[in-house]
This record gives sequence, structure tokens and C-alpha cells, in this order.
Amino acid sequence: MNFKEEYQKRIESIESILEKYLPIQEGYQKIIMEAMEYSLMAGGKRLRPMLMKESFTLFGGEGEIIEPFMAAIEMIHTYSLVHDDLPAMDNDEYRRGRKTTHVVYGEDMGILAGDALLNYAFETACRAFDMVPEKSFCIGQALKILAGKAGIYGMIGGQVVDVKESGHILTGDMLDFIYRLKTSALIESSMMIGAVLAGADTGDTEKMEKIARRIGLAFQIQDDILDVTSTTEVLGKPVHSDEKNEKTTYVTWKGLEESKEEVSRMTEEAVRELRTMQADGGFLEELLKSLVYREK
Repeated sequence: MNFKEEYQKRIESIESILEKYLPIQEGYQKIIMEAMEYSLMAGGKRLRPMLMKESFTLFGGEGEIIEPFMAAIEMIHTYSLVHDDLPAMDNDEYRRGRKTTHVVYGEDMGILAGDALLNYAFETACRAFDMVPEKSFCIGQALKILAGKAGIYGMIGGQVVDVKESGHILTGDMLDFIYRLKTSALIESSMMIGAVLAGADTGDTEKMEKIARRIGLAFQIQDDILDVTSTTEVLGKPVHSDEKNEKTTYVTWKGLEESKEEVSRMTEEAVRELRTMQADGGFLEELLKSLVYREK
């Protein structure tokens, strides 16, 4: 298997799905659809929909039922980035090598574009009911996961604590709490939804949640590392932004070398757990490794 080729094929497939589910740009509110597309189609790793699809495939899932959820999870992730970049939050002018949404469309439309993406994500996911009505129970379970992991007990909860404690020295427990909710929650959601829509049982769904939690934490710690060691040209976004915003990170807490060791440990644990369900490793295992051991 040529991982890079397989990865690129999946990126192209996800891009097509996102384009398919974008709203038509029409009406007096047309500008918000333009801002949504600008934000959503800005590139990126497409990690969450890719993990969702691979988890779906792992448990024998077939058909297009997964597609609206793949689009929905990327819309939710994108809205969080749009709001994260706002002047009231991180105040970043560049993301993925181009101007952020609020810089292009104004702060007011930046806020509304994020709101629109979040709401439209659930409209999009609900289209699965019409596609496969006989799987309404599984779809309902998937929606419950999507809402919970994106909300106050998931991503938003982590973001709240992150913003509230900005400029304060955090304890290790609090930093783990922020990372688990802010970053891991949507990754957990992705892998759990893929399993649920494929018909996986509760035990296997919980296993996917544990794998995703470890990968999510490792992914965020690697993000901390890259903020210190990389460049704006490579990352496509400003480096040293954590220092600028006086944020405690794993690097400031444990140091660079110990942070790298934590990334390795968590990734190895996640891969071991995955191999209990997929002995030959395969694309999903390589994907997990590539997401953590990355340069941007």
C-alpha cells in the first residue's frame, strides 16, 4: 500500500462530498453561503471525516449513509476554527496559508459564518434519515454523539476553560481536561459515529472512543510542539501564538522532550488497541501515525 497515494484519494473523495453538501449560494443572505464555502473549502487534513469513514469501513459499513455525517463533522470543526481566529479569541489573520474568514468578510460575517456552519452541520446530518429511513435508530444515536461531543460537555466546554484560563498557569489535570474536550472530543465523535452507523456494538464503539481520545491528545501535544519548532511557512498559520496568548501548553508544562515522549506513548497505546480489532494494521493505523508524527 502506498499510503500517500491512498491518503490523497481519500482527500479528493472528501472534498467532493463537502462540495456536494454545501448550500446553494442564492438569496439576500448569499454572502453567508460564500463565507461558509470560503471557510470549509480552505483545505486542511480532513482528519475527522477521514477517520469517520475509515471507522465505518472497519466495521463493515456500506453505502452513502456516512456522507452527510462526514460533511457535518468537518463543518463543525471548521466553524470552531473560524471562531477561534476571531479578534476576541486568538486574533489570527492567517490559516492554512491564506487570510482568515473574518479578515476577508469582516468580523460580523466571521461570527455569522461560524454560526451558520454549526447549524447547517446538523441540517446536513439529518439528511441521513431520508436516505436510509430504516436505520433511523442508528442515525439518532450518531446525532446524539455528534451533539454531545461538540457541545458544553465536549469541544465548547474545552474551549471555554481554555479561554477563561488564558494567561493563568494551569495544572496538568486542567490542561488534560482542555485537550480532551477541545481537541479529542470531535475526533472521538468521528470514530464513534463511523462505528455506530456501521452497526458496531456498544463495546466496540467504546473502544473506538478510547483510541480516538489517545490520538486526540497526542495530536494536540504535537500541535504544541510544532508551535515552538516549526515556521509560519510550513504550518500555514502563525507560530509562537501560544506564547503570544500566554497559554500553558504541554511544552511549557513538561518541556519539549517529555512532550515528544508523551506523543509516542499515547500513539503506541492507540495502535495497540486498534490491532485488537484490525490485526493487519492497514490504512487506518498508518493514518493515526501520520496525523501524530507530522510536520504541519
